[in-house]
Amino acid sequence: MVNCEDVIRFLDTYLNSAQITDASRNGLQVAGTPRVGKIVFGVSASLELFRKAKVAGADLIVVHHGLLWGQEQPITGLFRDRIAFLLKNDINLAGYHLPLDMHPVVGHNACLMRALRAERLKPFGEYHGTPIGFCGMVQPAPLEDLVSVLEAYCGAKAQVLAYGPKRVETVGVVSGGAYSLLPQAIGQKLDLYVTGALDEPAQEWCREGRINCVALGHYNSEKPGVLALMDLVSKRFDVQTEFIDVANPL
Repeated sequence: MVNCEDVIRFLDTYLNSAQITDASRNGLQVAGTPRVGKIVFGVSASLELFRKAKVAGADLIVVHHGLLWGQEQPITGLFRDRIAFLLKNDINLAGYHLPLDMHPVVGHNACLMRALRAERLKPFGEYHGTPIGFCGMVQPAPLEDLVSVLEAYCGAKAQVLAYGPKRVETVGVVSGGAYSLLPQAIGQKLDLYVTGALDEPAQEWCREGRINCVALGHYNSEKPGVLALMDLVSKRFDVQTEFIDVANPL
């Protein structure tokens, strides 16, 4: 068992969350028991995750998409039900959004670039003036080979817009719902842009920009950082850890 505040202090510091401007309220969002013996990790806060975490014996749940998004709201409906469940069961909830996107070691984007064995990484993908992803070089390879690597790594079937070079050397990655950063990848003349979710404009951007795009799903593209963070915490603290996958194809 450890003190919950010690775990949160470590995560806040390691992820540098106080220095990152974000719509999400990063850090502890709902306070529960002060002593923690098991931490469950997941991608997104939901009743389904909370219920499975309770069954698993969690004292603290750490997610990428939390409950608090920068503004007060009435504690009613689904929002009330989620908070009520946590309070009734004395479970802590912490969330880390952009800090987990952009971290150079445990961040989703850094993990995805490592899966591709990318080198010469540079910050890429400005979101509200801050780069939250990375770009770099990979050993020249057919697009379909890189797609296979990403699908296996994320456990997901990718959407592929193959309008760029058949052999890929330069890659940019911004996980989650970052299709809107595609023009930045085109501007840098990258061969491949990897993200989570796409929307309607993406196809013609890719065709006109002569770029490949691989979308792994918002949820599945953001499992890597959560898993990496869990591994870090399990080595740092004397607690049990478990990742609970609430499968989501979107």
